[in-house]
Amino acid sequence: MVGFSMQPYGIQSMLKEGHRHLSGLDEAVLKNIDACKQLSTITRTSLGPNGMNKMVINHLDKLFVTNDAATIVNELEVQHPAAKILVLAGKAQQEEIGDGANLTVSFAGELLQNAEELIRMGLHPSEIIIGYTKAINKTIEILEELVENGSENMNVRDKDEVTLRMRAAVASKQFGQEDTLCPLIAEACIQTCPKNAANFNVDNVRVAKLLGGGLHDSAIVRGIVLKNDAVGTIKRMEKAKVAVFVGGVDTTATETKGTVLIHNADQLENYAKTEEAKVEELIKAVADSGAKVIVSGGAVGEMALHFCERYKLMVLKISSKFELRRFCRTTGAVALLKLSQPSPDDLGYVDSVSVEEIGGARVTIVRNEQGGNSVSTVVLRGSTDSILDDLERAVDDGVNTYKAMCRDSRIIPGAAATEIELAKRLKEFSFKETGLDQYAISKFAESFEMIPKTLAENAGLSAIEIIASLYAEHASGNTKVGLDLEEGVCKDVSTLNIWDLHITKFFALKYAADAACTILRVDQIIMAKPAGGPKPPAPGMDED
Repeated sequence: MVGFSMQPYGIQSMLKEGHRHLSGLDEAVLKNIDACKQLSTITRTSLGPNGMNKMVINHLDKLFVTNDAATIVNELEVQHPAAKILVLAGKAQQEEIGDGANLTVSFAGELLQNAEELIRMGLHPSEIIIGYTKAINKTIEILEELVENGSENMNVRDKDEVTLRMRAAVASKQFGQEDTLCPLIAEACIQTCPKNAANFNVDNVRVAKLLGGGLHDSAIVRGIVLKNDAVGTIKRMEKAKVAVFVGGVDTTATETKGTVLIHNADQLENYAKTEEAKVEELIKAVADSGAKVIVSGGAVGEMALHFCERYKLMVLKISSKFELRRFCRTTGAVALLKLSQPSPDDLGYVDSVSVEEIGGARVTIVRNEQGGNSVSTVVLRGSTDSILDDLERAVDDGVNTYKAMCRDSRIIPGAAATEIELAKRLKEFSFKETGLDQYAISKFAESFEMIPKTLAENAGLSAIEIIASLYAEHASGNTKVGLDLEEGVCKDVSTLNIWDLHITKFFALKYAADAACTILRVDQIIMAKPAGGPKPPAPGMDED
């Protein structure tokens, strides 16, 4: 008898072997929902000021200790395709606003969990999607009504107004430190803010992390802080002109290969001398142009350095080309390709360049007080690397929030006051709807309870009591009552000064609802067999 091989049939025969195919409610939809629920349980405990930290160790053995959801989901390397959609929604939020990534991921997870209950009750996913879409549109309408009166006109150069709007974003990362950090971040942002505030560039606020000291030693520098020493012996320069050379300060080898025939010792000696003369001529040309500081993007040769010392030029080396660009932005210099005499237009200007020792590390501080204040640096001090990394994330969030408020400065009550009000109004809206959508809308409204519930649980309070008393307050018309975590009671947030930007909530809820609907629309998953061969390079390496 011939070896009988079974012929594949159905969908198996159509696709290559080794693929996986999941379809139907149980296999595809509920599995997807389950994966997303797992992801949102991870981020949920980090929500809010009392959120717990996560310790993530990525594939390169780098350690992250943080409660910043964007960093957590970025480093987790999520494999599941549905959970990846949530990660992308969180990333989009982080890039758009810089805060509220946790809200996006956790809220989407909660929406999907409620959708699962509806599916088990027998609703079809399309009905849930229709209900959710109606609900998110209604939510956006209600959000508009909750905006604080008079907050749309804001002076982005007024430190107090900026700090007020930034506090919530910074406090959610560094609870208890926001009163120290916010004024620093606000000042740095205001210094670099251009005349038209909408063009604010986040890259102009830099962070320099230096070990040692404590947060109270942090300061702000108008200008840029380089984490290396000056090359020569001259360590200070006041009110100096700057020349920037990308290619390095050194005798240049010719582009083409050349051979020099030397017959006797005199010629060899002359050859060396002419080389010296040539370098001296170049350095002298730079010194004559009025430049006092030379910044090199590459190596600085011994001989060139010797002549720089002789002409009393300070030499700095910046190897990163991004730093070099920022340096040019700070000083207004034009980077020249090779060592030659710079024209007066190419020279930049600095108020002072000095090498200082901070916490055992030598740093070069380039200050530019009068100039266009195009770059500001926040110098952060802290005891360990992970603390500094976390502080840096808080600063980044603050700066991104500033950018968002330059575009739209409207604010709404924070501390879960908005969420409870949305839940209450959507519940009322769902009773007016006929048809099966009303169940989906009422589940959408219930999903908002996750936020006060999580905030309360993370702070160690009883969630049920707090949600009940919040509902009671809102039912009697106090729309601004939120949760005061320090005392564990419900209070009016306008007295606590906890405000969220309208634009942050708007995008977070919109992205979450979009992600949830996208995942609910999937009814089959067809995965090809993963290709063998070398793995692609891992993401996570940034340009800096």
